[in-house]
Amino acid sequence: MRLFRLMPEIHKFNKFKDFTEEFILNKDDLLVVSESIYNAYVSPLNLELNVIFPKRYGDGEPSDSVIDKVIEESKKYDYSRIIAIGGGAILDIAKLLVLKNISNTVDIFEKNIDFVKEKELVMIPTTCGTGSEVTNFSVAEIKSKNTKMGVGIDEIFPDKAVLIPELLEKLPYKVFAFSSIDALVHAIESFLSPKSNMYTDMFAIEAIKLILKGYVNLLDSGKENIAKVMDNFVIASNFAGIAFGNTGVAAVHALAYPLGGMYHVAHGEANYQFLVGVLKLYNENSSLGKILDLNKIIGDILKVKDEAAIEALGKLLEEIFHKKSLREYGMKESDIVDFTDSVIENQQRLLSNNYREISREEILNIYKTGY
Repeated sequence: MRLFRLMPEIHKFNKFKDFTEEFILNKDDLLVVSESIYNAYVSPLNLELNVIFPKRYGDGEPSDSVIDKVIEESKKYDYSRIIAIGGGAILDIAKLLVLKNISNTVDIFEKNIDFVKEKELVMIPTTCGTGSEVTNFSVAEIKSKNTKMGVGIDEIFPDKAVLIPELLEKLPYKVFAFSSIDALVHAIESFLSPKSNMYTDMFAIEAIKLILKGYVNLLDSGKENIAKVMDNFVIASNFAGIAFGNTGVAAVHALAYPLGGMYHVAHGEANYQFLVGVLKLYNENSSLGKILDLNKIIGDILKVKDEAAIEALGKLLEEIFHKKSLREYGMKESDIVDFTDSVIENQQRLLSNNYREISREEILNIYKTGY
């Protein structure tokens, strides 16, 4: 039985310029990037590159319509290596460009095509949440289904992951908050996964500790000081990505996908909505198991008794960023049943990875509580 693998090489540089000199960027590269990052860090270096700006086709989370347009544009260029610099949306789009003979995004996510990798892939995150730089997952909004879907195939594994904290120094606080909560969810769901083991736990636990201690330090020193703690959050996000890349994620993500797909809520923000609710559910009638270990890890950091750990986690996250009610996103009461049905119908891949089985009624109640 396979316990663990880490596919990409991992590199780290203090400055973006140092990366370009070691990796020797040139006209054989296709750069997939946001315009703000390009103008701030790439353009001043006068590099000869092919460039795609995915956000010109649509902002926010990637959708099938946006990805289809990026795929079409990529066919204009001759390149052998893809360098993706951005948040989870850009990284997830770039992963798909390594595949041979693709034209339709839905076919990729429904696995209706043969997958053949033909390009080298280098990933550089500019948020501290997705861990996409070390996973073989890509997530997109599929408009025809009013939900998000994920695909996990070895052909889209990055070849190299590059961490450059300089690229996150000007990250808006809201993006920092939701992306780092996303990383926390990845680490927690990995730790509780039935597929977890001593190797994945090592990365998941360290990610949880780095993030929670980072939050405590940030609240003590002031939220304006995120640049001072960013290095640890970049590492924590990477560790969490390594962990869940081996174990997968579960119910928190499953419940978040309909909200993100229908109301265009950012991925980390949608995950935040359901983390504490799912953990409280796991704690019900649990006298044994890893949920108790998780309670102790969180309780020790937040200096509360184990049985109060999840409540304390909720309060800490509320201090980091206020959690809205689901109705504040425009969600209707009728969506509670529709979202529940969508989760049951479309997210069995994730639900099968839960810490314990969750019933339809329990999913319904989590939505009701958040509404």
